Formats: sequence, C-alpha cells, structure tokens
Amino acid sequence: MIFQALKAGACGYVLKRSDEQEILDAIREVRAGGAPMTSEVARMVVRSFQSPLGNDGPATEKKNELTERELEILALVAKGHSNKEIGAILNISPATVARHLVNVFEKLHVRCRTEAAARYLQSNAMAELGLS
Repeated sequence: MIFQALKAGACGYVLKRSDEQEILDAIREVRAGGAPMTSEVARMVVRSFQSPLGNDGPATEKKNELTERELEILALVAKGHSNKEIGAILNISPATVARHLVNVFEKLHVRCRTEAAARYLQSNAMAELGLS
C-alpha cells in the first residue's frame, strides 16, 4: 500500500501508530518540501529498490524464483485481498494461501504482507518503465 500511496501522489508515509507530535512534524516536513516516513518505512522502500522481485542478483537460483501460483497470490495480496478472499478467488483453502505466502516471504526476504506487496508493486512499476 505504501507504493500505491506514493505512486498516487503521497508526499510521505506515516504509520497508524504514530503519535500526535509525529503527525504534526510530518505535516510540517511536507509543507517544507520534504518526504516524511519512518525509518521502518524507509528501510522497506530501500530494500524494494535493491532487489527486484524474486531476483537477488545474478547468482539467484531457480528455487528462489516465485512460482506462477505465488505470483498470482502476491498480485491479489497487493490488491488488498485477505487470505480467505484469495482462497475463494483461486478455489483453494485460506491455509493453502497462507502456506504459499510463507514461501513468498522467504523468497523475497520480507517479513509481512505489506513488504511483499510493496516489492510486487515496485517490481511492476519498474517493468512498466522498462527498467526491470
């Protein structure tokens, strides 16, 4: 969702758990021309640009590439679907979706759905620009 927000014109990204002062500081930063985001969000952005989807460099082994099903599930995660919704769309159980996501997280070296979705969206944006 972070990349979708930035691509849609957001100037920065503040997490829900931010306190009132952090939000006010972020607004001031935007007004001054900055792009506020927490170090956690910044790390996600940097990581996504350092390693394209399913490829950690020229030595990437075939086993680290996402399968067609994993890509299909990742695309639905990036659209905001829950495991239950994905299971219904693909006619598989939510537990199977969860297992595929564990594999996706391992292959992409991410820890959560948000990071995986960000990596997917960044990879697609790079492909659209002919940079992948």
